[in-house]
Amino acid sequence: MLSSIIFGLVSLCIFLLVHGDGVTSIDYGEALNKSLLYYEAQRSGKLPPNQRVQWRGYSALSDGSEAGVDLEGGYYDAGDNVKFGFPFSFTITMLSWSTIEFQAQLKEKDELSHALEAIKWGTDYLIKAHPEPHVLYGQVGDGDSDHPCWQRPEDMTTPRPAYRIDEDNPGADLAAETAAAFAAASLVFKPTNEIYASLLLTHAKQLFEFASNYEGVYQSSITQAAKFYSSSGYEDELLWASVWLFLATGEESYLDTLEGSSGGTRSRFSWDDKYLGAQVLVSKVISFCEKNVIKTLGGLLWFISYDLQYVTTATFIATTYSEYLTTYSATFDCPGGTIQPNDLLVFAKSQVDYILGSNPRNTSYMVGLGSNYPKQVHHRGASIVSIKINPEPVTCLGGFLYFNSSEPDPNVLDGAVVSGPDENDNFNDLRSNYEQAEPTTVTTAPLVGVLAKLALSFK
Repeated sequence: MLSSIIFGLVSLCIFLLVHGDGVTSIDYGEALNKSLLYYEAQRSGKLPPNQRVQWRGYSALSDGSEAGVDLEGGYYDAGDNVKFGFPFSFTITMLSWSTIEFQAQLKEKDELSHALEAIKWGTDYLIKAHPEPHVLYGQVGDGDSDHPCWQRPEDMTTPRPAYRIDEDNPGADLAAETAAAFAAASLVFKPTNEIYASLLLTHAKQLFEFASNYEGVYQSSITQAAKFYSSSGYEDELLWASVWLFLATGEESYLDTLEGSSGGTRSRFSWDDKYLGAQVLVSKVISFCEKNVIKTLGGLLWFISYDLQYVTTATFIATTYSEYLTTYSATFDCPGGTIQPNDLLVFAKSQVDYILGSNPRNTSYMVGLGSNYPKQVHHRGASIVSIKINPEPVTCLGGFLYFNSSEPDPNVLDGAVVSGPDENDNFNDLRSNYEQAEPTTVTTAPLVGVLAKLALSFK
């Protein structure tokens, strides 16, 4: 059982001195709604009849054809038109975890169906990407040719090669993260669609076996991914996937992976480092004590240059642990005093409030929320007039007319969270400023559950 595992517990070093509740005018329910709308804007392939983001159209319908496989669908990773499998799978895992932990809140806010649709759009694609037990397509599109172009997804003229891992070209990190996504999603769908959940679990088991027996980092096989999403190792993904598979199956054999390294003390949780997430899932006891944490003068946790992803994952971990502690009527001690469950929730709220506008610039870093949000997002689809308005194709270089425009984006990328401010709380809203103005799917995913919780706890 999980409670009997001797595990190297992590000490998540989170700054817990509360700066106040922030602005009270933030509508967390609206932010939640927009966070899920964002995933509809990132869809690739043939869009469904209930598509709410109407400025998007069909795109990349022949993905995978060069390799003789159907890879239509899925999500574009960020502001580009490439489907990167490593962060893609982590996005689905985090959307699933958000839905598992905060299903009741999502349902009460009438967003559960949208969360399920966002997850299934991803898992339907991942099923296609895993046509054989030891074959997984981990990327579609060529970043080197895509990035010099500025085109709507609907107009893409750049090559769409499909890259894969297999027994001769393994990638344990990619296979294990995708296994984690399948296993977590199977838990989401099990109450309502047991047949689909069983299918997801089958894929999870096959990929975990593949990852366990064929070691190595995936960029050694999919070398094109190295400069965009290079993995620092695969041991954390194996641990992460094993915990999700245990939770999905109850089979204690998956806990054998826990005999290895637990990752030690970690301060960040991201698409590349899953140790903290795995430790939280396993231990159920965590120390959120202040230690060696950097923050901006405005109160934002500061982990790494221009990347709110680390803040959104930290808020998810804090919110989730607040739930765990509340369930078990527990507290924990830090050098500065005893931490109550609500302390963690208030801390998470302070970080979300900063992201949504309670900051020195009074800027919401979630696009479309409030009136002062990034208007020049580094995103091809948002910055170019919709194909529904002007169907004339935009060429690879012709799109730079839009890229270089000083006008706001013609399409509002609702719910996208950009990379955000610097360590001095400064932000430059320029389309060319990709370091600060580009959103990614992995940044918004952890916020879905947190916003659902905050929408009901701070009305």
